[in-house]
Amino acid sequence: MELNVNNKNYTVNAGPDENLLTVLRDYLDLTGSKYGCGEGSCGACTVLIDGKSTRSCITPANSASGKKITTIEGLAQNGKMHPVQTAFLNADVFQCAYCAPGMIMSAVSLLQKNANPSEQEIIKSMQGNICRCGTYPRIIKAIQEASTV
Repeated sequence: MELNVNNKNYTVNAGPDENLLTVLRDYLDLTGSKYGCGEGSCGACTVLIDGKSTRSCITPANSASGKKITTIEGLAQNGKMHPVQTAFLNADVFQCAYCAPGMIMSAVSLLQKNANPSEQEIIKSMQGNICRCGTYPRIIKAIQEASTV
């Protein structure tokens, strides 16, 4: 199958039942997206497909063929972090950081749709992204900071 990941084209010889997360991690060595629950419930595996946040652990890889896939590795441009990445660092969001790639990708998707979301809109949009460390107030603060950039 042909995949466009982080603006690069790849030919991947993966089976028809492979999920996108497995292809990204095992075939393309893009390990930023994390395996959490395997059911699309925790958000650790979130990537963008055509700009929309998508749970890669439950997305068949072949369904992403012909679409633009962006992983956490593809957010930084020309050596400069994406504003959401910078805001997450500035707000000291991370503790264990296992959820960070999925959180950041979901936040990027939200801000692409709504550049200035309210706190309630942030909370609603980020539902399904689980942080076991409980840094939700800092995550909200970071998204609010990124929305002003």
